[in-house]
Amino acid sequence: MTTPDLDEADLYLSTVETLDSARGIVQDFAFGDADLRSLDLDTRLITGRIKGVHSQRVEFQALNLHRVEIRDSDLRSVRWGESKLTRVVVRDCKLMGAALDGLVLDDVLFEGCRFDYAAFDKIRVTGPLVFTGCVFTEAVFSDCDLSDAVFFDCTLRLTEFGAGRYRDTDLRGNDLSKIRGVTNLAKVRIDHTQQADLAHALVNELDITVGDN
Repeated sequence: MTTPDLDEADLYLSTVETLDSARGIVQDFAFGDADLRSLDLDTRLITGRIKGVHSQRVEFQALNLHRVEIRDSDLRSVRWGESKLTRVVVRDCKLMGAALDGLVLDDVLFEGCRFDYAAFDKIRVTGPLVFTGCVFTEAVFSDCDLSDAVFFDCTLRLTEFGAGRYRDTDLRGNDLSKIRGVTNLAKVRIDHTQQADLAHALVNELDITVGDN
C-alpha cells in the first residue's frame, strides 16, 4: 500500500478556510479545526490534509481525493457517492450512519474509524484497501466488490455482508462469530481458529436450534 507522505521536505500545504473552489479543484492544502453546520462538496482534492472537522450534515457527491489524509474528524451520517479515492488515509474518524455509494477505492487505509450502522453500496476496490482497528457494528455491505481487501482487528458485530464479490478478502485477525451473510463470503481468507467463528455465525443466521435431545 502506498499512503500519502504529506511531510516531505519540499512539500508546502497552504492553510485554506474552505474546500470549495470555483475551479473545481483544491491542491496542496491544509483544512481543519472547524465546526460546521453543513459540508457539501463536489470537487477534486489533491495533496492535502483535513483534520479536526465536525459537521452536522455532510454531502459528498463526485468528491474525488488523491493523496489526501483525513483524521480526527466527525463525518457521521455522511452521504458520499460516485467518487474515487486514491492514496487516501482516513484515521480516527466517525462515519457512523454513513451512506457510501459507488465509491472506487485504490490505495486506501481506514484506521481506527467508526462505521456503526453505515451502508456500503456498490463499493469497488481497484487497489489495496485496508480497514484496521475499525468498528462496523450493524454495518451493511451490498453489491460490493471487496476482492483482496483486508479487515484486521475490526469489530464486526452484526455486520452484514450481502451479495457481492469477496474473492481473497482477508478476514484474518477478527472475531467473525457475529457476522451476517456468511453464505455470501465465498473464497475469503480466514485462519484455522476462525472456522468455529463462521460455524457459529452460520448457525445463528439459519436460526438453527442446537440441543442434546
